Amino acid sequence: MSAILRAPSAAPSLRLRSTQGAFKPSRGFGRSHASQKAIPFSLHGNSGVSPASGDGKFLRMLMFGKPGAGKGTLSTRLVKKYEILSLSTGDLLRQHIAEGTEVGQMAEKIVASGGLLPDEVMLKVVTSKLDLLHNKHWILDGFPRTLGQGQLLNEHLREKATPLSLVVNLDVADEIILSRITDRWVHLASGRVYNLSYNPPKVAGLDDETGEPLTKRPDDNPEIFSRRLQQFYAATSPLLSYYSSSNTPLASLSGKTSDEIWPQLDGLIRTRFTGY
Repeated sequence: MSAILRAPSAAPSLRLRSTQGAFKPSRGFGRSHASQKAIPFSLHGNSGVSPASGDGKFLRMLMFGKPGAGKGTLSTRLVKKYEILSLSTGDLLRQHIAEGTEVGQMAEKIVASGGLLPDEVMLKVVTSKLDLLHNKHWILDGFPRTLGQGQLLNEHLREKATPLSLVVNLDVADEIILSRITDRWVHLASGRVYNLSYNPPKVAGLDDETGEPLTKRPDDNPEIFSRRLQQFYAATSPLLSYYSSSNTPLASLSGKTSDEIWPQLDGLIRTRFTGY
């Protein structure tokens, strides 16, 4: 069940892709967010996504959720259905380094020395692209990760008159995610993902397409999950509190699987941004 914590504003136009929104999930769908590495673009120009019509308001979205909550799967479904850019912070950073930009050179030196990138550097990495997308719909992946980063991002976007229009929190119970990762098996070569509870392979322990053995991800165990979960709560709880007290619309969506959450998320986007 979804809980919209703030009233929606006037809905700008967000267009479906030319496939009329057709979506057919397939094996390994959960990996597509990682494998797509966001939509290709140049750091120095606009992407190929057509600008939306309407009153000048656009989907500028953050999605939060515990490890294994389904952020990648759901983001990918949105990108497949609507004209939305999915921006990966990691891809942006690698592209800055590859293109030798000023912030890329700075980041490369810090990374090479084993240091952590300061919030201000990460902000430059992200906003160098966001500042080119004033007339685009986008979802930002991997940033912000801390309250300080969230405050810096909010301040920058408001200064540019391109504030966030939606923050989504995937509220999935800890025990559900633990069960999900315990039952998860993958085909490493292709990235296809199986779950013994709701998406099992046709033959136990073997990939459907190749017949090759399935394996577990190194981090799919209760001990590592527990550590990642504590890190999530420590970093994300202050962020969600910050956004809930700001003027940014915040929605909390819950369910046992991504398939249960998807209709809520899709309905939220349709109601607020497409008028359908």
